[in-house]
Parts: sequence; structure tokens; C-alpha cells
Amino acid sequence: MARPRKFQAEAAVAKAMEVFWEKGYAAASPQELGERMGLGRGSLYNAFESKQGLFDRVLRHYHAHEAPRLLALLSRPGPVKERLRALFLAVIELDVSDPDRKGCLAINTTVELASRDSVAAELASRMFEQTEAAFLALLEEGQRTGQVDATLDARALASFLLNNLTGLRVLAKTAEDAGRLTPIIDVVLRSF
Repeated sequence: MARPRKFQAEAAVAKAMEVFWEKGYAAASPQELGERMGLGRGSLYNAFESKQGLFDRVLRHYHAHEAPRLLALLSRPGPVKERLRALFLAVIELDVSDPDRKGCLAINTTVELASRDSVAAELASRMFEQTEAAFLALLEEGQRTGQVDATLDARALASFLLNNLTGLRVLAKTAEDAGRLTPIIDVVLRSF
């Protein structure tokens, strides 16, 4: 009979996510991960097979829990551009108000690992695709309702918004306050 696990896997993954988010993949030691998760090194490897296996699980957890909370802002009622502005402002405020300036785990992962870890690159890419798809759906709604110029390529515009959101999140790591970034949002939204 298998021994019951003494920890909740999702809670342990959430704690590991904090370590990876704060330090990045390479700097997160198995010892620190285990300590934060309340697991010994052997238990960590028994539960997740490897540091890489744990990191893949962390990225899936992040994708399932973090992105949907922000993208929900696009589903609220109101004009399309106001919803986009609300999302951009919320992301900037989230990033700038974080004393650790962790930023976005998907962006951090892409910068650190995409060229040498195809699994991490694929998981991060799926997160970007999810955001871009949400932008596309909102822009198509805007085109149907006359809020967005229907002659514009909605898919290209969704990619443009993703690119700008990603850039803003990188800039937010060093910006003194959200006021430095807000004018960028205004320019982006006036461009279509």
C-alpha cells in the first residue's frame, strides 16, 4: 500500500512558484525549493522527479491561475478601449507596486530559458497565445460594434497589443512609478 503524501501538491507548487519567480530557474536551488515547500530534497524529487519537472508544473500552475485573473478584466462590460486600458493599468500597477519587481513569470522564463529549454519556451508561448487570443476576441468585438476600425487586421493588432504589454512589463521592473508608463498606454490605444 502506498504511503499517503503529507503535503498538498498544489500548495507546494504555489510555494515553489514564489521561489522561481523571485530568483529565476537557475538561481533557485533544490534546497531552497524544498525548504519553502516544506519538503526534504528526496521528497521533492519523489514528488516531482526533478527540478525541471517541478518548474514545468509551476509554469502550468501560473498559466492556470495568474493570467486568467488579469484577462478577466477584458470580459467586463464597457467600451473596448476602456477595458484594454484597465488591463494595461492593472498590470503596470501590479508590477510597479511589487517591492521585489518580479514581473511576469512567463516573460522572465522566456528571457532566461527560451533558447535552451524547449518545454519552458512552449509553456511560456502558450501563455502569450492565451493573452493574444483574448486581445483578438476583444478587438473583433470592437470591430463588430464600430469601436475599432474594421479595416484593420485584428490579428496583427492583437499581436501589437501583446508586444506592448510585454514591453511595459519589462519596463515596469525599473520604473519609479506607474506614471512613467501610463503615457505609453495612451499612445498605444490612440494608435487604432
